[in-house]
Amino acid sequence: MEKKISKAVISRLPRYYRYLSDLMEENVDRISSNDLAKRMRVTASQIRQDLNIFGGFGQQGYGYNVAYLQGEIGKLLGVNRQNNVIIVGAGHLGQALANYQNFSKRGFVVQALFDIDPAVIGRTIHGAPVYSLDYLEEYVSKNRVDIATLTIPRDNAVEVARLLVKNGIKAIWNFAHTDLQVDDSVIVENVHLSESLMQLSYRILAAKEEKAHKEERAELRKRNTEKGRGERTVS
Repeated sequence: MEKKISKAVISRLPRYYRYLSDLMEENVDRISSNDLAKRMRVTASQIRQDLNIFGGFGQQGYGYNVAYLQGEIGKLLGVNRQNNVIIVGAGHLGQALANYQNFSKRGFVVQALFDIDPAVIGRTIHGAPVYSLDYLEEYVSKNRVDIATLTIPRDNAVEVARLLVKNGIKAIWNFAHTDLQVDDSVIVENVHLSESLMQLSYRILAAKEEKAHKEERAELRKRNTEKGRGERTVS
């Protein structure tokens, strides 16, 4: 793709794909940008601007063909093909990711997990075997791995990431509590769950403060109104 697409637009594509997938399950054949905007709680112009970057996909007076648009966005996101995924770290988070069925529905198939715990090595998680971490380098060298997922402590993440990159891994989904610094040719998506939770906490506090301010303003207006009535009564 020749034109540079902003991160903001890219971040919205999965949401379009999810809503269109829901529409397909509801047997909706076509939808206007206005109706899609109402569902997604965004503006219709935002949808049109985003999709026009990639060619539009819609027809004036007809709207969007849901199945076609979902398929085209799927191609842009690369979910129309199988992506082989491995997970390094078969603890609670690693197992939860391996058990999440929607990943395979989107083309992300967990092929194997790796860990150092003898209690989980040799088990099968949602059809994927759990291997010893010692086998990671050999496995990567012998199998096609499109995405490596890290759900391990940050002290181990840097070393494991280096090993993965050395063996040709070009995409890492990182849940370790550190921002990985790797070669520019490697794509890293850092996911910090605690930061997301703290953002939610901030929004909760901000909403409470805004509510308190509204109540204070309302109480002040009430007092001023009552004061004004009292002054008119006296006069």
